[in-house]
Amino acid sequence: MKNLPIGILFVWLLANGISAAPKNAVVPAMDYRPVPDFFQFPAGYTLGEAPGVSMDSKGHIYIFHRGQNPLLEFDTDGKFIKAWDVGDVARAHGLFIDSQDDIWLVDVGNHTVRKFDSQGELLLTLGTPGQPGEDACHFNQPTDVAIGLDGDIYVSDGYGNSRVVKFSKDGQFISTWGKKGKGEGEFNLPHAIVVDSKGRVYVADRSNKRIQVFTPDGGFIAEWKNVGTPYGFYMSPADEFYVTDGGGNRLLKMDIDGNILASMGSAGNGPGQFKLPHEVYVAPNGDIFISEITNHRVQKFVRND
Repeated sequence: MKNLPIGILFVWLLANGISAAPKNAVVPAMDYRPVPDFFQFPAGYTLGEAPGVSMDSKGHIYIFHRGQNPLLEFDTDGKFIKAWDVGDVARAHGLFIDSQDDIWLVDVGNHTVRKFDSQGELLLTLGTPGQPGEDACHFNQPTDVAIGLDGDIYVSDGYGNSRVVKFSKDGQFISTWGKKGKGEGEFNLPHAIVVDSKGRVYVADRSNKRIQVFTPDGGFIAEWKNVGTPYGFYMSPADEFYVTDGGGNRLLKMDIDGNILASMGSAGNGPGQFKLPHEVYVAPNGDIFISEITNHRVQKFVRND
């Protein structure tokens, strides 16, 4: 894609509803308020660093954290349901629950992405446990996982490597793109990944302080540099795009042309403040959940009445 004549590329971008460069605008504040102490943990339980948060089709909220029993489930009112038995987790990172309620866990310390069904049965392991590498069977500290329109699997790989790896829905290697650098299609810590309703792939190029957008096969489309330090993504079915800016301790709401529509948050440990916000999940009713590393928590936000 990046080698196409500029006129053809411009037509392709317009046809697919995405611009090559975002517009600058005054950013309003999101009309939300925090819900303090929403989650009801068992007595004496302490949450560790919390990189992951997601939700299943029942509205149950899951937290993936770096502590005792790394995967926790809560009901719609924040009441603790259970700790899942997912085996050893070296270092929790990405959490994704797909449309079938399958649970994907990205273990940055064990170099794996694992898929469990809604009953806790292990269905698929990508990567070789405990063995870093840079081929079809190995990751080096992967960070996140996303599912394409046809079920293809995309993994951002990550801290040790600087690439995106694509697999078929049954886990067969298809392709990879990216290397360490600052150019188009290059990465310096690809930290989050998501796919929109047209199949375009968005990558949080964290240490380059930008988001890059690609075709499903890795063709470069655009980069956005107005996003602070992107850590985590959420893309709604309607292509409402949310980005946690870990360096700026804020949440951004964006469109898929790269424009920032609204923001929320500031640095701190009080309600509505953040220290290293990591992942974000937006429920169908608009409630927002944000996991934090330094503050060891997940916050819930609701719209103001």
